Amino acid sequence: MGMAKAFKLKSQMMPALLAAGLFGASTPLAKLLVGEVDSWVLAGILYSGSGLGLSLILGLQFLRTRTLPSFPNRRDFAWLMGATFFGGLLGPVLLMKGLVLSSAATSSLLLNIEGVLTSAIAWIFFKEHFDRRIVLGMFAIVIGGGILSWSGEGGFSFTLGALFVIGACLCWAVDNNLTRNVSANDAVLITTIKSAVAGLTNLSLAFSMGHSVPSLTVLASGALLGFFGYGLSIVCFVLSLRAIGTSRTGAYFSAAPFVGAILSLILFKNEISWQLVIAGIFMAFGVGLHLTEVHNHEHEHEPLSHSHEHVHDEHHQHVHSPLDPPGERHTHFHHHGRMIHTHPHFPDIHHRHSH
Repeated sequence: MGMAKAFKLKSQMMPALLAAGLFGASTPLAKLLVGEVDSWVLAGILYSGSGLGLSLILGLQFLRTRTLPSFPNRRDFAWLMGATFFGGLLGPVLLMKGLVLSSAATSSLLLNIEGVLTSAIAWIFFKEHFDRRIVLGMFAIVIGGGILSWSGEGGFSFTLGALFVIGACLCWAVDNNLTRNVSANDAVLITTIKSAVAGLTNLSLAFSMGHSVPSLTVLASGALLGFFGYGLSIVCFVLSLRAIGTSRTGAYFSAAPFVGAILSLILFKNEISWQLVIAGIFMAFGVGLHLTEVHNHEHEHEPLSHSHEHVHDEHHQHVHSPLDPPGERHTHFHHHGRMIHTHPHFPDIHHRHSH
């Protein structure tokens, strides 16, 4: 494999790792706010902040290009609403309730389960392929989280708070797999729609139940945290789904709990324990297995028509109409003919073939 292709493949992993870092940091930071505001209100503020910040980005993009991203078609919009229900409405509320009843470090580490459930759903229900290196790496990351969860006295204990966090993980795992089906659309636009719907719905439900409006400081802090920890994180996650598929995105995203655990130690002044050191070794080993994976075999591309941002690489050799945008990168509806070839690849939007 040439150096250029190897670099391209490795660079496709960066959005997933960036998404993990942003979301992982948001969990202990949200813990600082849960005592100031009801969990349902906070979930609404986080997603509203995400939607508002990303709307500003869309506005700036329009001023620069004078073009609007294409809106998801009817089928994609149905997938997006399903993802919004599980990931934007149920998931954050369950996590905020879990944060009320559990420590920030424990909640952060339990989020390891999201990556496992995401990959399991992708494998079982959507038939996405992943090899032994991904499976071993996932186990190593989960073992690292398990070591950090070990109390040394009572073993593992699943409290009500832990069950809330696990429920959030299941909701986000379903969300991740549904979002996979709309990942060819503009990532900022679909995240804006998802955030706006989730944020406004959660706030409306919370205020209808009699919860009060929090202080301006909490509103501003929650909105800013939502923009980075949810908005930009989800955008990076969608880009990763498009580039490397659901199971691998979920695998790399499993580094998020480790980021959250480290930040929790800093924020809440806990000592560095032997568990953290050993868990760090396991998680670094797991991520290393993922980063060094190479998947290369002869495969067939079935005819396909869709719209997404692209350049004219080996998978995009098509003619343009006068209405198609000039230059590269660009977005327009285009057709892929049948093709058989061999090269290193991930299960991205062009490589969802059987094995």
